[in-house]
Formats: sequence, structure tokens, C-alpha cells
Amino acid sequence: MDVAYISALSALAGSVIGGLTSGVTTWLNQRSQAKAEQIAQDLSRRRELYADFIVSASKAYGQALVVSEPKIEELIGLYAMISRMRALSSPRIVACAEQVLLETTSAYFEPNRTVPELRELIKSGTGIDPLKDFAEAVREERRVLLSR
Repeated sequence: MDVAYISALSALAGSVIGGLTSGVTTWLNQRSQAKAEQIAQDLSRRRELYADFIVSASKAYGQALVVSEPKIEELIGLYAMISRMRALSSPRIVACAEQVLLETTSAYFEPNRTVPELRELIKSGTGIDPLKDFAEAVREERRVLLSR
């Protein structure tokens, strides 16, 4: 073989390898960015859903403490949010949300609380925060997703 051919083949091989390296690097960067965007969108959807659930569940639970007649549309709204969580969230989040709903519906069947009783519940920290486990599960899930 002629030295000129070897030089030409070496230059061609170097160009091909350089082009492939550049292409693979670009592909990996785009893939990484797409994954980061997907995680950000997923977190945003979850954050909105969880915030709506916390507000709605708080209102429903507060109502259940002082009224014996449930507002069915509020409970159905909570069920709908839990169903959305089944599609987006971890099983622990869903289980905690279901527990909140169970505690809320159970509160309707207990005697109505008076203002002094509510004050005592708040002071003692018992029976007034059915969303605590849910909120902690949400925080843990968010931490795990952000660490990926």
C-alpha cells in the first residue's frame, strides 16, 4: 500500500470517529435534557394535584368535625383526586390519601365537635391532622424523584 493511501484512510477514519463521537454526545445530551424536562413536568403535575388534595381534604375534614351531613360532591372530588394519584404517584401516597378519606368519612359519623373540643384537639395534637402522613409521604417522594 502506498503511504498516501494510509494517510488518507487515517484521516477518513479520524473524521468518522470524530463525527460519531459528536453525534453520540449530542444524542446523550438531548436524551438527558428530555428526561429532566419530563421529571420537571411530572413533579409539577404532582405538586398541583397534591396541593388541590390537601386543600380539599382539609376543608372536608374540617366540615366533618362540626357537621353530621357530608357534602357528597366534596367526597367525590377527593375520590377523583385519589384516582389521579393512582396513575401518577407511588403506592404509599395513594395509601395515605385513602387513609385521609377514610378518616374524613369516619369523622362524619362521630358526634360533632364543639369549639372548646377543637381547641383541645389542636393543643394536644391528636386527631386534628389527618394529612400529616400524606404530607410526609409527598415530601419523601419528591426527595427521591429529585435525587434521580
